[in-house]
Amino acid sequence: MDCVIEKTRKSGLAARIGQFAMAALLAGTCTTAAFAQADSVDDTIQIPENISILGPRDPNSRHATAVVNGAIITGTDVDQRVALVLDANETGAVSDEEMKRLRLQVLRNLIDETLQIQEADAQKMTVTPDEVESTYNRVSTQRFNRPPEEMDTYLRSIGSSPQSLKRQIEGEMAWDRLLRRNVQPFVNVSSDEVTEMMDRLKASAGTNEYRIGEIYLASTPATQEAVAANARQIVDQIKQGGSFVAYARQYSQSSTASSGGDLGWIRLEQLQNPQLENIVQTMAPGQLAGPVEIPGGFDILYLIDKRQIGAADPRDAVVSLKQISINFPKGTSQEQASEKASAFSQAVAQIQSCDQADAKAKAIGAEVVGNDSLTIRSLPEALQTMLLNLQVGQSTPPFGSLQDGVRVLMLCGRQDPVANEGPDFEQLRSQLEDDRVNKRAQRYLRDLRRDAVIDFN
Repeated sequence: MDCVIEKTRKSGLAARIGQFAMAALLAGTCTTAAFAQADSVDDTIQIPENISILGPRDPNSRHATAVVNGAIITGTDVDQRVALVLDANETGAVSDEEMKRLRLQVLRNLIDETLQIQEADAQKMTVTPDEVESTYNRVSTQRFNRPPEEMDTYLRSIGSSPQSLKRQIEGEMAWDRLLRRNVQPFVNVSSDEVTEMMDRLKASAGTNEYRIGEIYLASTPATQEAVAANARQIVDQIKQGGSFVAYARQYSQSSTASSGGDLGWIRLEQLQNPQLENIVQTMAPGQLAGPVEIPGGFDILYLIDKRQIGAADPRDAVVSLKQISINFPKGTSQEQASEKASAFSQAVAQIQSCDQADAKAKAIGAEVVGNDSLTIRSLPEALQTMLLNLQVGQSTPPFGSLQDGVRVLMLCGRQDPVANEGPDFEQLRSQLEDDRVNKRAQRYLRDLRRDAVIDFN
């Protein structure tokens, strides 16, 4: 038994695998003791038909606190980060089971974050408080649209804290520095590799390219089942309205996590995984797929958009629109709204050009707003189809509801897109390098976990 305890302390394996799996791995560390007993005991496992559990029924259950190489992660740390995740995903009440899964995942994230910060400190690449504070202020104003003082109050109001977000910022900055010095300089993509890939891409002209979001969750044989269950839960939450971008930022272990999982525009060949290529090829924009088991873990994929290689996509056209709308006073019945909407539709049909829109809209009590720089792609899919078929000066059919009112969009101008030529040599080299950096980063973090001493309380 002493041998098992000593090995556990040295390797930190108890932080990453269950006790039973750990015992199996540690069996080889005590071979002398095991063979010493072999002559006196039956080497066949004897299990009675009726058993009584004498210890805890769930030996793998842990409290959500840990000590990582001496650094303490408290239950409060977990609670505050959970609150941040729930707010970012605009999640309402969650089930007890989902909360348990979320807390475990957040704890894993905090452990990784602590390891990254410790590694940066050990290599004299410490992120200073001033750097964290500067980034926090920028995130407050740019991402949350709040001045830092209001951001502090807001975080406390949702059950989190400024310290929790700042800790996450410190971890991301520390990891970025480590990758820039210890991984990126040693990643090399030759010109021949880039040329070969460009030849493959040129040969695929006329086919599609895809803008894909990913959430990558790493697993080992010991954690595979738990990670798969967590991935399925994430998929369920996104399908129920959760933000893919927010989940990617919090859960994904890919280098794309900081950009919300966005891989950008890529060809299928760039996925370098036939299984993923086949799945993406069958997806429609807005569709979610996964979790898909791949070497080293699981992928959740979200198809943001797709377009044809080497051809201009009409949806990339920049259009000038005027929106003409009416609202229904409170208390308007469905019948009254239908009559008013019908009269509005007939009046709008008489508007022949955008120059007439303001004056004629005012005559029927309608409002007009304009926008000269929208892409058709940025609009809801139903409106995209309508606008693609309009000529300048024409309007969409009326759309809306009793609550939102009725409106039409009038096309006032359109700038058609140029043909997409795909990535150039340097862009493609950068994409290939990023892929290799991501794979090495995963191994780097795996090694940090393996070498850590992690105690759960």
